[in-house]
Amino acid sequence: MTGPLADARAEAVLNRLHARHTRQFRAIVVSYLPRAILSLFTGQSIVEGASTTDAAYLRDKLLALDAEKGYLAYVLCRALDARRAVEVGTSFGVSTIYLAAALRDNAAIGGGSRILIGTEIEPTKVIAARANLAEAGLDSFVDIREGDALTTLGDVGGLVDFLLIDVWVPLCLPALKLLAPKLRPGAVVMCGYMRQFAKEFRDYTEFVGDPGNGFRSMLWPIQGGVEISVRTAPRSAPLAPAGLLTAEKQTE
Repeated sequence: MTGPLADARAEAVLNRLHARHTRQFRAIVVSYLPRAILSLFTGQSIVEGASTTDAAYLRDKLLALDAEKGYLAYVLCRALDARRAVEVGTSFGVSTIYLAAALRDNAAIGGGSRILIGTEIEPTKVIAARANLAEAGLDSFVDIREGDALTTLGDVGGLVDFLLIDVWVPLCLPALKLLAPKLRPGAVVMCGYMRQFAKEFRDYTEFVGDPGNGFRSMLWPIQGGVEISVRTAPRSAPLAPAGLLTAEKQTE
């Protein structure tokens, strides 16, 4: 059965990367299980206990968006006829392939310039992501920026139609606040594994759930849950500063 991308070359790369993610995810679960059990008694989340050791361990891990969410992102970008998309947390480029394929297909129908801006703080992942996109034949639609997302995304070149936030939880809300003024009315934001990390994402969901912040939002409850938010209108007042995070907390 042909997938929604209808692109054998890109699907082959995605199948390889998703298979690798599945293998790695089992090891990640085993590694973090003791901390997860401890958190039931201490109330401290796994995210709160993150350290430079975690960053080192996760350096070669995909932590990829699953295929269902990838296809959802693809379809949303197609429906929006997205011209400019931003991805916070490129990692090895799995979700990047879905988004770049959507922009390519939009360009084939509607013409015009289409660009996906991604950002990743881990240099080895940037190299791998660029190679994966080239293998999928989609690298010409993507600009991957290496470094701190709150710096690399300071200038995205214009209004954004679609934003995917798939990064370490403490960075999600600051990244949204940074980019919200650049979202056009009607732009869509996808974020999260909201059901697994409901407590950790509370500040984020409260922000997008408040209509005064310029969003209408819902939880898509499949595969751990994704918060899908639509930008309604620019705020009359500026958003609070995004703030700063250490590099160790941004690695994903």
